[in-house]
Amino acid sequence: MTVKYSFRSVFTAACLGMLLFGIVLFILGSILPSVIEKFNLDKIQAGSLASILPAGILLGSLVFGPVVDRYSYRNLFIICTILIIAGIEGIAFATSIITLQASFFLIGFGGGALNGGTSSLVADISEEGPGKKSANLSLLGVFYGIGALGIPILIAVLSSSCTFEIILQYTGLAIILPMIYFASVVYPPAKQKQGITLKSGLLMIKDKYLVILGLFLFFESAVESIISNWTTTFLQNENTINSADALYALSIYILSLTLTRLVLSSLLRRIKPLHVLQFSIGVIFIGIFLLLISHTWFWLITCFVLLGIGTASGFPVILGYAGELYINLRGTAFGFVFFIAIIGNTSMNYLMGIIAEKFGIDKYPLVLLFCAFFLLLIAIVKLPNIVTRNK
Repeated sequence: MTVKYSFRSVFTAACLGMLLFGIVLFILGSILPSVIEKFNLDKIQAGSLASILPAGILLGSLVFGPVVDRYSYRNLFIICTILIIAGIEGIAFATSIITLQASFFLIGFGGGALNGGTSSLVADISEEGPGKKSANLSLLGVFYGIGALGIPILIAVLSSSCTFEIILQYTGLAIILPMIYFASVVYPPAKQKQGITLKSGLLMIKDKYLVILGLFLFFESAVESIISNWTTTFLQNENTINSADALYALSIYILSLTLTRLVLSSLLRRIKPLHVLQFSIGVIFIGIFLLLISHTWFWLITCFVLLGIGTASGFPVILGYAGELYINLRGTAFGFVFFIAIIGNTSMNYLMGIIAEKFGIDKYPLVLLFCAFFLLLIAIVKLPNIVTRNK
C-alpha cells in the first residue's frame, strides 16, 4: 500500500530539523567562554569539548543512513531531538566536566544524524533530477543559517538579564515543540524494509563517483568550518579589529550564505547545477584574493559576503548528485559523503591550528586557497563525468 504524505508537511519537518542542526553547530562557540569561566577549565579541558562535539556529529552522520533506509524518518527525528534536548539540559545543569563532555557528545550525535536525515528526506520527496533536488536542498540550507544565526543572537540579547544556564534550560524546553511536530507528520516509507546488507554499504566505498563527491565535500566542509572557526581570530590578530566587529564580520558571512541559498532554491531549477557550482568556486577565489590584499573594513566585509555567496551551493549541488546515484539507498549514500565531509572539517581545522601555532594566523587565507584549489580541480576534472553518468 502506498503511503500518502504531504510534501509541505514533510518539508517543514526537514526544515525544523535543519534549524536544530544550525543551533547545534554554533552552540559551543556561543557558550564556551561562559562554560570555561563557570568550571574554571584549562585549555585542554576546553579543547576536549571542542573535539567531542564534532566527534558526535561524525558518528551521527555515519549512523543515520542505514536507519532511515530501513525504518524511515519519524523515529530518527524524534530520538535525535530527545538527544539534543538532553544534551542542552545537561549543559545547563552540569556540575562536572564529565557531564559537560557527555552532553556535548549527545548534542553532536543528535545534530549530525538530523543534518543527514533532513537532507536525505528532502532528496526523497523532491522530483527526480539533480537540479530540482539541489534547489530544494538549498532552500533547506536556509534554515541551517537561521539556526546558526539565532543561537548567538539569542544568547547575546538575553545574557544581560539571564545566565547562560537559564537560556539553555528554556531553549531545551522550546525544542519539545518541533519534536511534537516530528511525531505528527506522515513520512515517505522506508526503501529497504528487508534491511541493508553489509555488502551494499561496502560497495559504496568502491564507487569512485560517490568517493569523488565525498572528496569535494571534504574540502567544501573544510572551507566553511575554517571560516566559521578562525575568522574572528584572524581579524583580531592580523587586522586589529575588535571582537565585536570580528563577530559582525562572521555574521555577515553566515547571512550571505543563507540569503544566497534562498536565491539558489530558485536559480538551480533553471541553470545547470554544475555551472552554478563552478561559478561559485570562482567567487570563492575572488573572496580569498581580496582577503589577502585587503585591510580596510569595507573590503574585509566584501570578502566575507563573497565567501558566503561562493560556499552556498557546495552541499546542495553535491547532495543532489549523490541522491541520483543511489535512489534506493539514499540515506546510506548521504551518510557516506557526510562522513567524509566531517573528516575534512575536523582534520583541516586541526591543520589550521598547527599552521597558526607554527607560522602565524596570517596564513589563514592561504589554507582557504589550498582547499579552494582542490574544489576547482574536482569541479572541472571529475564532476562532469558524474553529471554524464546521472543522465
